Amino acid sequence: MRPRSGALRNIFRRDWQLYALLVIPLAFVLVFKYAPMTGLIIAFKNYKISRGFWGSEWVGFDIFRQIFDKPDFTRAFRNTVMLNLLDLLFSFTMPIVLALLLNEVKNIKFKRVNQTLLYLPHFLSWIIIGAIAYQLLGQSSGVVNNVIENQGGNRVPFLQEDTHWLISYLAIGVWQSMGWGTIIYLAAISGVNPEMYEAATVDGAGRWRKMWNITLPSIRATIVTLLIMNLGKVMEGSFERVFALANKATTEYTTTIPVLVYRWGIESGNFSRATALGLFQSVIGLALVLLSDRIAKKLGEDGLI
Repeated sequence: MRPRSGALRNIFRRDWQLYALLVIPLAFVLVFKYAPMTGLIIAFKNYKISRGFWGSEWVGFDIFRQIFDKPDFTRAFRNTVMLNLLDLLFSFTMPIVLALLLNEVKNIKFKRVNQTLLYLPHFLSWIIIGAIAYQLLGQSSGVVNNVIENQGGNRVPFLQEDTHWLISYLAIGVWQSMGWGTIIYLAAISGVNPEMYEAATVDGAGRWRKMWNITLPSIRATIVTLLIMNLGKVMEGSFERVFALANKATTEYTTTIPVLVYRWGIESGNFSRATALGLFQSVIGLALVLLSDRIAKKLGEDGLI
């Protein structure tokens, strides 16, 4: 039964302070999250700043047809999917492995020091990380290449050649993100019932057997949840990360959808094209989240999670 208006009035009078506290965050969401969505209309118009949102000519899906026919879009789409799938393979799995290994460390002080050192890169902006990367890995004056040359080796183009750039991009991404994921998985592992490990020890199970048969199944729900969140980012990519590590010598993998949105919108001033590309990216990302969530629920119904 629906509550009567009098009951709703009494509830509001009783908890009016709580409702008052909701006004500011609700207003923030409406003004800064939902109100800007009206700008998506630009994707369906030949937008001119002088004419405004409503005065610009309506062109329907013509802008989308234009961007899909451009070679830059094909390359950006390929690079975005490839870079994010590789990130999913390495940056998503490494924290799980690291959390399992750190969980086996018995020295509490050593474990805390490692957690802190691993977590610190998460707070660095990609501009700072990019500057550090070029100082360390630069081909002409990088510290690492100076050491390699002093040892009699040849300088390696870590960031000045496409294949080497791709490997460096993935390695730097793993280094920057693995601390955050490790802490989440360690928190999930801390909730595992210790009696399960004691029973496994009595049965003669070793460390690897405990990790495989107890720890991993116990944190499977956390892994699936984070996997769903990461699958939604397959079409997003990291603009800051690519932009901070890009250079004129490596152009094969540095054109991604976020970078293309920046070039078309900010650099070229074609706001309709940039908005249409951004909208396409968001729709695909939403579809991936919904699909992965449905698959996860299906697996849960089958008793796999």
